[in-house]
Amino acid sequence: MTTTPDHSATAPGHSPTVPDRSAAAPGLPPVVDAAAWQAARDELLVREKAHTREGDAIAAARRRLPMLEVDGTAEVVGPDGPVPFLDLFQGRDELVVYKHMWYDGAPHQGQCEGCTMVAWHLRDAVYLNARGVSFAFLTTGPWEEVAPFVAFMGYTQPWYSVRDVAGPIGGAMGELACFLRDGDRVFLTYSTTGRGIEAFSGSFAVLDRTPFGRREAWEDNPEGRPAGDHPCWYWRSDADGDATWGPTSRPVPQWTRPGATPADTLGRRSPCH
Repeated sequence: MTTTPDHSATAPGHSPTVPDRSAAAPGLPPVVDAAAWQAARDELLVREKAHTREGDAIAAARRRLPMLEVDGTAEVVGPDGPVPFLDLFQGRDELVVYKHMWYDGAPHQGQCEGCTMVAWHLRDAVYLNARGVSFAFLTTGPWEEVAPFVAFMGYTQPWYSVRDVAGPIGGAMGELACFLRDGDRVFLTYSTTGRGIEAFSGSFAVLDRTPFGRREAWEDNPEGRPAGDHPCWYWRSDADGDATWGPTSRPVPQWTRPGATPADTLGRRSPCH
């Protein structure tokens, strides 16, 4: 049996069939014209500017916080052995540190996934240095474990072990802390933990501006948007969290390292892809 083709869509007097572009696929933002888009964008911009001004006011309040004097002679351990904490200023007046969590005896791949992401985001502090601010990583790990981890990860910033140092130089990890030097006196001026350390991770700020956001379960996303149940910096090799690490595997931030493939870093596959 033969079938006669239907040319009605293109025959004279008939309009060609075109896709309906008045609506986006389920879960995507609505489709509007340029004027409506600009109006919505301008409305949000009012809130963004208010947010920026409030952020400026909070930063000004940070600069007015009182200081806590700390022991600048406290010894931390680095590649050259024990040195006084004062040395970390490298002659500058200000010092910022990130206090990297540590799991004793864990493989390189088993160190804190959030902290490794923070460390990877600040590959060098050249701009901070130019503004009179030094930077270093502190951790409670023993130096004999920390040194090979730093080499394995390819970090270029100064690292020090504060294993036997009391807070606020040592103590709790997973924090960003700022110090000020006045001659030989050292003062803690600010510290934050939790989501306060997101200042280190510029990727978050970029993701927050995308339609799918960070794809984390806690986010307020429209119905139907992609979402996950864990942060995408985890290096777990299976969706159920079972990890398989090889001798050369590295956490997710190491994807950008020359020669480091997803198979090297994640074992079988990434939960985020």
